[in-house]
Amino acid sequence: MGTKPLVIVTRKLPELIETRMMELFDTKLSSNDIPLNSEELKEVVSEADILVPTVTDKIDKSVLDCASNKLKLIANFGNGMDHIDTDYAIKKKIILTNTPGVLTEDTADMVMSLLLAVPRKIIEGENLIRTGSWQGWSPTHMMGRRIWGKRLGIIGMGSIGQAVARRAKGFGLHIHYHNRNRLPNVIEDAHEATFWENLDDMLPKMDIISVNCPSTSETFHLLSKKRLATLQSHSYIINTSRGKVIDEKALAEFLKIGAIAGAGLDVFEREPAVSKDMLNAPNTVLLPHMGSATVEARLEMGEKVIVNIQTFLNGHKPPDRII
Repeated sequence: MGTKPLVIVTRKLPELIETRMMELFDTKLSSNDIPLNSEELKEVVSEADILVPTVTDKIDKSVLDCASNKLKLIANFGNGMDHIDTDYAIKKKIILTNTPGVLTEDTADMVMSLLLAVPRKIIEGENLIRTGSWQGWSPTHMMGRRIWGKRLGIIGMGSIGQAVARRAKGFGLHIHYHNRNRLPNVIEDAHEATFWENLDDMLPKMDIISVNCPSTSETFHLLSKKRLATLQSHSYIINTSRGKVIDEKALAEFLKIGAIAGAGLDVFEREPAVSKDMLNAPNTVLLPHMGSATVEARLEMGEKVIVNIQTFLNGHKPPDRII
């Protein structure tokens, strides 16, 4: 590999990040910011020394089989890696990195935004004003649900789940969580959090569910139709993780019949496509995967990508290497 390896970036990144990458590497940037299809990805991996993909790039076995021997590093612009066949990439001795940590606070902010917007019907109310449909104040008009004093069940108590807990505690919510491993007592005590080893035991007792676990083969449809059916009819679901964690079709059905009170979704099972059933489901706030979409987060993500690449080129282990 030469002193300036070919780094191919699949999507448009912040201008400051692109400029710095051009200075440091032989960088090929995205000219139109349109997601690459499978054939285009196959062509890209056959050329690149280093690939910088995003969540919109499905890098499966068929794509990786087209990679040249030059491709030694995939420096993902993002934290989640479910769009990459990581096992096969590692088998091909391709190093993988991501950008953990920088999305935590912004994603937690989005959870709280949805957690407030859905029960309090904020979007519905705003639409009434804009469409000229508001007829004036009424005692029984636009009645939502109070969140103070409710039980919040967090699925996945990693850095984002804990950031949600910190915020939610300030809003008077009682924190409950399900996680692969129980957190140390000092962390539980700080959040006044209750641990549930069995997810099936926790779900029926919660008023609000926040999905904050990663998308893996084990968490696919973790909130299945069977589990969704156990939720109370006044409960709400917030998902800023990955759409595949929830059986979206079943969720839309339960929302339609009022078996679940509402949902705030920033991610979808087949995004960017959103099913008609979900679009027509009542009491929902649907957002276009913007949980980490802040200027600060995108710059920090880009900086992490650059550090991972430069550290690799210097012959050291990248700080955010996926093992």
